[in-house]
Amino acid sequence: MTRAAVLEHPGAVSRIESLELAAPGPGEVRVRITASGVCHSDLHVRDGEWDRPGPVVLGHEGAGIVEALGPGVTGFALGQPVALSWLVPCGVCRACRSGRPWACPDSPSFRHRMLDGGTRWRRAADGAEVLTYCAIGTLAEASVVPAAAAIRIPAGVDPAAAALIGCCVATGVGAVTKTAAVPPGSSVAVLGLGGVGLSCVMGAVLAGAGPVVAIDRVPSKLEAATSVGATTTILAGPDPAPTIAALREATDGGPDFVFEAIGRRETAELAISALPTGGTAVLVGMPPFGVQAAFDIYPFVDGSRRILGSNYGFADPPVDFPRYAELHLAGRLPIDRLVDHRIALDDLEDAFEALRRGTSTRQVVVFDA
Repeated sequence: MTRAAVLEHPGAVSRIESLELAAPGPGEVRVRITASGVCHSDLHVRDGEWDRPGPVVLGHEGAGIVEALGPGVTGFALGQPVALSWLVPCGVCRACRSGRPWACPDSPSFRHRMLDGGTRWRRAADGAEVLTYCAIGTLAEASVVPAAAAIRIPAGVDPAAAALIGCCVATGVGAVTKTAAVPPGSSVAVLGLGGVGLSCVMGAVLAGAGPVVAIDRVPSKLEAATSVGATTTILAGPDPAPTIAALREATDGGPDFVFEAIGRRETAELAISALPTGGTAVLVGMPPFGVQAAFDIYPFVDGSRRILGSNYGFADPPVDFPRYAELHLAGRLPIDRLVDHRIALDDLEDAFEALRRGTSTRQVVVFDA
């Protein structure tokens, strides 16, 4: 039996249950989970803001150790550390064939099942199936995942940092270095300093941007942004006008790139309204379904401004995850500074409440070795 966080349906309270976990099938691996981040995307499902099927084992930002291989799986050694990708490419669609796995429209992750349409989780009492969120279900002591989701990383990476590579780091760093391809010397602003926003800050530093302005309503998050390389911080308030004025002053009239990393209408509109002529707003944060934003079209067109959407930082996990891990080991991506709380699986509902308050950067469930 394996302990896992189960959501019966969106909007329900998550429960820690002991489930039966089957052996990995063809093309699958069993991973002992060592750490799992608690992401705002998990909260969207928990609070019913995203419609997802249930019951489902939660979690999509994890790392672990390979402990069993299904038939036909090669390329892994038992004991191999891996970071898990929440988007498993189908491998055959146009996006996958062109090297854009983040754009795959037929990923099994969207069905929360394995490639064969099944699930490896069962309730012992009645044998009822339990789905696997994004096909990896990382808020569990172990999980069976498609082999394509298990990305080998070098030894020596702290499990909490390895887990964050699988979602917030790939999303934030990639938004800067891949989606926007920020040139050296560009001015960058980041709105919202959770795990994704702080990863955007790290990505801007990695890209050689400057100044790098970090904006949030929580002073401790501004301190975290400074620790990962932000050169200027702005404490935002309820009125966006002073924030925009301070941002323009800090960037000689407005930043070349603004990264919105919260997923709120208000901050998306703020990002767009803060742009100077030729500026780019990159929308990274994921809102609840149905949220819409508005902007004044004439100055947007007249100023040749741009809006980019960035899904998963355009990640190509087999290429990017090991690279981010090596950069971390070399001291160039201080991922460990994103983690403000290491918690137990039983603390998950408290972690969700901290996310609702907006006071946490990244909470990570750490499992016993």
